[in-house]
Formats: sequence, C-alpha cells, structure tokens
Amino acid sequence: MSAAIEVRVKLTFPEGLIRVPVLARLTRTFDVDPNIRRANVEEHQGWIVCELVGEAGAIEAAVDWLRGEGVGVDLLGDVLEG
Repeated sequence: MSAAIEVRVKLTFPEGLIRVPVLARLTRTFDVDPNIRRANVEEHQGWIVCELVGEAGAIEAAVDWLRGEGVGVDLLGDVLEG
C-alpha cells in the first residue's frame, strides 16, 4: 500500500452541479477524503478549497473524474507526503 499524500485544490462548480453530491461520490468512488478548508456556495456557482487526502493514484483518478464531471480543478501549492 502506498503512503497517503495530501493535495490542496480549488474546486469550482458551475450552476448545474451546485446541488449534485459531487464530494460524496468522489469519496465513495476513489477512497479519497476531502478536507474542506474554505468554501463559498451560492445559487449560481460555488467553490471549495480543500485538501484531497489519499494514495497518489487515487487522487489523480479523482481529479480526472472531477474535471470530466465539469468541475474546475486548480492545484494549489505543493503535494504533502503523509
């Protein structure tokens, strides 16, 4: 088993995804834990700054999936080894 890492990201949600349980799906599908640090969710858009914690391959797959779902993903800073 690989060591857990932590990647800080900003997730930007378009209006169509505001009410979709994206983080719940991410957690169940990829075994990645989001640690929410800041967030702003309004009726027409939203963003979350969080740390994604898990194995490197799982985080990479989760980020690819988020982008495929229409979530904007910006990587913030360095990867932290667990």
